Amino acid sequence: MSLLKDILLTMRPRQWTKNLILFAGIVFAQKLDESLYLLRTSGAFILFCLVSGIIYIFNDVMDVEEDRIHPRKKFRPIASGRLSIPAALSFALSGAVLGIVLSFMLGHMFGVCILVYFAMMLLYTRFLKHLVILDILVISMGFVLRAYAGAVANPGVLVSPWLLACTLFLALFLAICKRMNEIELLETSANTHRKVLSEYSIAFLNQMMAIVTSTTVVAYALYCVSEETIRKFHTKAMILTFPFVLYGILRYLYLVYRKGEGGEPENILLKDRPLIINIILWLMAIIFVIYSPVKLDDFLHIGGF
Repeated sequence: MSLLKDILLTMRPRQWTKNLILFAGIVFAQKLDESLYLLRTSGAFILFCLVSGIIYIFNDVMDVEEDRIHPRKKFRPIASGRLSIPAALSFALSGAVLGIVLSFMLGHMFGVCILVYFAMMLLYTRFLKHLVILDILVISMGFVLRAYAGAVANPGVLVSPWLLACTLFLALFLAICKRMNEIELLETSANTHRKVLSEYSIAFLNQMMAIVTSTTVVAYALYCVSEETIRKFHTKAMILTFPFVLYGILRYLYLVYRKGEGGEPENILLKDRPLIINIILWLMAIIFVIYSPVKLDDFLHIGGF
């Protein structure tokens, strides 16, 4: 039992919340209330959890020496020695083969997405995470692949460029916050833990943060008022969801700059009550605007400019 527990811990179940973005495709395609689409997307979610968990095992094997000098990561099963490297690799290889085979059974394009994601993240673990700027871009593309995969897992669901763009900008925002927290946490030993961190500075990350934060907010606002969105949902009321996105971004910045958090986004999303409530309210607003039978434009007196 201890072996299975250590394998599960190494697969980072808390990180699986990132895979919830796979459901975005059917939500915005107005298919959330159809059981077949929900079932297929749930299967895609499970497979992404398996494959992304396998990536974390490979990552911990390759980073074992660096993790042993990290104040928090040194307690991970592989870094601490509780889980042997041969046992971890044996499970990872078996799980990777199973996950990829099942992914192609769910759908050809979805299988391609899983395969590309797996290859890209392996390259990240081995090489790309050592390249400044490219490291956070690859992490962000992982989120974009998730969003795309969630759509193509369902026949007939089209992928919106707005979904991919907003996903990319938000993922970049989270990745930059993570880098900032790592540098502040490790201070002078940052380049010892991971050499690429020496290429970043707080000032540089602040500049990146300003650009990406503004772009994220503006991109979502433009999506809300775009002709494509209005035509698709037959309403201009999507702009009502914008305040929740704005508050979420500002709240996260507050946690990063005032509370010294941001190194583990999955923990923030599971522990910060105001942020959790805001996300729930945003989801409720999205579902209400997209799926409501009420003509919201007339009720709320929303018209043209």
